Amino acid sequence: MRHPILIFLCAAGTFALSACEQTAGNEVDRAFQNINVIDETNLNDVMLTASDPNEAVSYFQRAVGEKPDRLDLQRGLARSLVRAKRNTEAVAAWANVIKHEDATQADHVHHADALIRNNEWERAGEVLDGVPPTHETFKRYRLEAMIADSEKDWKKADSFYETAVGLTTQPANVMNNWGYSKLSRGDLKGAERLFTDAVRQDPSLFTAKNNLVLARGAQRNYALPVLPVTQVERAQLLYTLGLSAVKQGDITIGQGLLKDAVETHPQHFEEAVRSLRALENKSG
Repeated sequence: MRHPILIFLCAAGTFALSACEQTAGNEVDRAFQNINVIDETNLNDVMLTASDPNEAVSYFQRAVGEKPDRLDLQRGLARSLVRAKRNTEAVAAWANVIKHEDATQADHVHHADALIRNNEWERAGEVLDGVPPTHETFKRYRLEAMIADSEKDWKKADSFYETAVGLTTQPANVMNNWGYSKLSRGDLKGAERLFTDAVRQDPSLFTAKNNLVLARGAQRNYALPVLPVTQVERAQLLYTLGLSAVKQGDITIGQGLLKDAVETHPQHFEEAVRSLRALENKSG
């Protein structure tokens, strides 16, 4: 009479063991899935920052092909296309991103950025006009300033640049852009001040140093400002000043600055030598 009970208990035990093994197996699978997600996220970040831009494009194209509904992968593809300077494709990729039901206002701003890079200024303005004013970010206002610049709406441009500067802890590049805006409209003193501020914020930003020298040269101030520069940078800045002097009609000063540039450069400075010879031949 006891045998059926024993058989039942054994069967129950076998079932319980099987259930335990299945539960444990599911937990292991989930754990591996979590690890895979973490690994994939890390790989996505690496591809967006450290890898060759075109390799990143290929990676995200494959990933989107396998998982077309993944918004993070669509964003990765769009960003990698921007990094690779494949602007027409980047515009299309960001257009796909903003169609996603989970797309954010930041995605629309990125779309506008891609349009600007593709020289589609009017469309970029329309996209930004559709972003609510409550979305106040550095990137949004920097783009707004650039669009205002393109429309020569200087008052609006200054307002947007000022707002953008206040929304970032690294304002050097936007100060440089603002300075170039001032330079293009003939506000040389304002441009000089902004380029100086940009260099103070980021002493490694050579573009701002060169623009500063351009602004001073346009005012017939041919003395190099006190700047943290390498020997090569000093030679390049002297070259820029020399060309500025020639453009202003100060030929003798320009020749002297070009000679200084050639002597300062630690290697052969082909561009400066060529410009100097052209001046000498013209005057000879």
